[in-house]
Amino acid sequence: MNPVKPGETPRTPWIVGVSGASGTPYAAAVLRALLAAGESVDLVVSRASRLTLLDETGISFRDAHWQDDLRAWLSRGADGKPATFSVDIDAVRHWSAGDLAAGPSSGSYPTKGMLIVPASTASVAGVALGLSKDLLQRAASVTLKEGRKLIVAVRETPLNGQTLRHLVTLDDAGAAVVPASPAFYAGATHIQDLVDFVAGRVLDAAGVPHRLYRRWQGELGGGAHRAD
Repeated sequence: MNPVKPGETPRTPWIVGVSGASGTPYAAAVLRALLAAGESVDLVVSRASRLTLLDETGISFRDAHWQDDLRAWLSRGADGKPATFSVDIDAVRHWSAGDLAAGPSSGSYPTKGMLIVPASTASVAGVALGLSKDLLQRAASVTLKEGRKLIVAVRETPLNGQTLRHLVTLDDAGAAVVPASPAFYAGATHIQDLVDFVAGRVLDAAGVPHRLYRRWQGELGGGAHRAD
């Protein structure tokens, strides 16, 4: 586990908020990498995201059975194949999206920051406007007001002017806006590689070490895939 830093408690988690945007494999990759890095996680899965998760994976995320559902989700590859990954979720704590009395709703609750992956335009608007209509939005607002890291992995295209203005508002407030835009220089040969690249850039913004993608080394052709 990571050493305790000044001002932190033995368990100072990253909050991971999963909104209703398409892209649940991004969230799964980020969660796996955080756990692999020895980080603790407080998980908030919005109501809308449960519909997306069901549509994209066939998995129902239920508060009463969240451990079993989370294991099934995180073990699944981006290509939909089950039992692709083996994940220990002991460091995860789940909070219901409707629980506005949860720990992350207060600034006195210690966290390292928050990652919203994927971030829908609705969640972006809610955080930018300070609506706090559910725990995901409230936790993000608290993260900003406490001066902690907020990373927003927006997943939408095209972006209209209203959403762009909301993203600028978040940037001005200190958040890092990380579009879910995979690159190809890392030599991707599988859909999981593209997902992991985005997840890795999210973790880069958070300052969490990982080995999810091959970093640019200044040499052209290093990512080319050659079948021969």
